[in-house]
Amino acid sequence: MFPEYRDLITKLKNTDRHFTQLFDRHNELDQKIKNMESHIEPGTHEEIEVLKKEKLLLKDELYAHLKTVSTR
Repeated sequence: MFPEYRDLITKLKNTDRHFTQLFDRHNELDQKIKNMESHIEPGTHEEIEVLKKEKLLLKDELYAHLKTVSTR
């Protein structure tokens, strides 16, 4: 995710608690979605779609945060 910000992501994961929480939640949702789609974990199509939308909102928030920090 966001290879152009790889170094900044590493830095923020060590220094920015809010960013780390968003990043971790995004990864948790990604894994949960994969598990549901693979039938490792139960989930309806509707539940998966809700999780995907939440994940996308988090991704947008992460990107906005990265852009803001990178221009400082």
